[in-house]
Amino acid sequence: MDLVFICRDALASSLLSNLVMAMEARKAGAQVAVLFTQEALSALAGGVFLWPRELQGQELRLRMADSAPALGVPLMLRGEGRQVNAHGLVQKAVEAGVPLYACPVWTALLGLKDKLPQGVKEMDLATAMKTLREAKRVIGSF
Repeated sequence: MDLVFICRDALASSLLSNLVMAMEARKAGAQVAVLFTQEALSALAGGVFLWPRELQGQELRLRMADSAPALGVPLMLRGEGRQVNAHGLVQKAVEAGVPLYACPVWTALLGLKDKLPQGVKEMDLATAMKTLREAKRVIGSF
């Protein structure tokens, strides 16, 4: 494994950065994976990815929505309601062949065993440790 991205925050901005970079690395031939933990895993399994305060303004969100397609980021809604589609971006990463994993610790703590969204794989603690230990670079933290 060349790169493992750890996504722990339920922020749409963090999700977007991790997944776009992972898809680009995959496209460039790197072996990558994204590991979801803590609140990001909770949001992924049925919650909501929110924008940080400094990115919540309507004008800024419309500007991001207008720029997103050039980065391959999907949108939802139209007109003045258009915005980046966080859950759609997860599906796009799956379609791009980026492996998505759920942290075994937080899968257990959140009671998500066998309840993860399609495309997100469970892993046991030994496999998670082996993946992190053998990765050339881990980006993010628990």
